[in-house]
Amino acid sequence: MRLRVVTWNIHKGIGGVDRRYRLERTAAVLAALRPDLALLQEVAEDMPRCGRDKQVEALSEVLDMRHVAFGAEHRFREGGYGNAILSRFPLTDSDRIDLTIGKRKQRGLVKTRAHAKLEHGTRSVLVFNLHLGLSGSERATQLERFLACHPFAHVHHDTPVLVGGDFNDVWASLGQRYLEPAGFKRAGKLQATFPAALPLRPLDGLWIRGGLSVVAAHVVKTGMATSASDHLPILAELEFT
Repeated sequence: MRLRVVTWNIHKGIGGVDRRYRLERTAAVLAALRPDLALLQEVAEDMPRCGRDKQVEALSEVLDMRHVAFGAEHRFREGGYGNAILSRFPLTDSDRIDLTIGKRKQRGLVKTRAHAKLEHGTRSVLVFNLHLGLSGSERATQLERFLACHPFAHVHHDTPVLVGGDFNDVWASLGQRYLEPAGFKRAGKLQATFPAALPLRPLDGLWIRGGLSVVAAHVVKTGMATSASDHLPILAELEFT
């Protein structure tokens, strides 16, 4: 059984170059990638700048990904945005875990368990979608908090676990310092994802642990993916082992 997984900071549906709000571009990119699981950051709801759209509901409907977990992060006087997981498979045990450090900008992760349908029964995978802070010390503390959180800290090493999101990993050092010692492997090679029009920094990532292996993975650098957001999406095809 294989899983197609996307992680992408969609920038609230606002183009990275033209700065125009066009959620249909976001939907078109995701539809072309055909993910089973989509880990999305900066997903807006009720924001005037974004037509007051409820983007989780809109993308879920357009992509026919009916199972959704959402964690609200930044709230304003009108609307806000957060992290979302869209799935073709049923989700259980969904929750938001706070990663905010002191008085810094509110940050968090959304976690869920996806139940993938196999030829003979189902397999579940624990999924974490996060968006880390802008300073190095903040990101370090946030990853330490993630690794110590429930349920991750109590998960068996062989349990399939998927972690993705916008790590703001400017120096490409977080994986080696925190995730690899915890048993994670990067899905695919390290590649730049930001800014989308001319990627220079590997801010985003997708990591696996336990009963998962990577069949193929790459940063999507073609078509509307270069203009629909200020980040590029990462697409991975994974296999249960």
